[in-house]
Amino acid sequence: MKLCRIRTASGIVPAMIDAEGCPRSLDGKLDDLTAASLADLDTLAALDPTTLPALESPDYAPILGDIRRIFCIGLNYSDHAAEAGLDAPEQPILFMKVCPPTGANDPVTLPKGSQKSDWEVELGVVIGKTTQHVSVDDALDSVAGYCVVNDISERAFQIERGGQWVKGKSCDGFGPVGPWLVTADEVPDPQALDMFLDLNGERCQSGNTATMIFSVAEIISHLSEFITLQPGDVISTGTPPGVGMGMKPQRFLRDGDEMHLGITGLGAQRQKVRAWGA
Repeated sequence: MKLCRIRTASGIVPAMIDAEGCPRSLDGKLDDLTAASLADLDTLAALDPTTLPALESPDYAPILGDIRRIFCIGLNYSDHAAEAGLDAPEQPILFMKVCPPTGANDPVTLPKGSQKSDWEVELGVVIGKTTQHVSVDDALDSVAGYCVVNDISERAFQIERGGQWVKGKSCDGFGPVGPWLVTADEVPDPQALDMFLDLNGERCQSGNTATMIFSVAEIISHLSEFITLQPGDVISTGTPPGVGMGMKPQRFLRDGDEMHLGITGLGAQRQKVRAWGA
């Protein structure tokens, strides 16, 4: 299933994407798509989308109404680590993104004082059940589904201002998630997904999750050693090469830019960039 939340004139409506790519309203079947509803996906799977009302001109809200936490993994692609001139990490690098999640196509406002805001297409993993000390072999059983994440980063805040990376990762609007939550049964191998990001129509990032240093299962197992993962948690698993920081000369987001990014089977995002105060 492909599930989403659509903004309408009467509020946010949970929806299911049919075989033709049309959102179908789950209003009356589900109050909202939340962490709690991830425990009852079988009930939704039994519905026939063609019997549900179609929704026009989808304006995507974040995929869950109550995403609890966004965990992020840094330098998790071998080719991205090489572009950054850094050694591959021996264990997953963990940081948090604590800004409110935004919809897939919501505009991105550059933070005040930004000079080095950057793009990062990433595979998002949505946790579906409480998970603690899980083995690598069993880790994917904890996954409710997958999504696209743009881990937008202000590199000067992240790297040049001291402290933790979270400062450069959590500016307002830096959390596009979606457009869909694609259930795990539709993604038999999360390590075989093509991904891309275009800036103003120019291909910047092109990669595949096969080049992850730590697989989705390894990431979940590792995090669950230290943190009890909960339904509704999202893990953003790292980005392939082609970010602005890695270009020569470096290139960063400016007012009027447009990002277009996506992952095989998980849909695509499109965000327009605007200056602070615009």
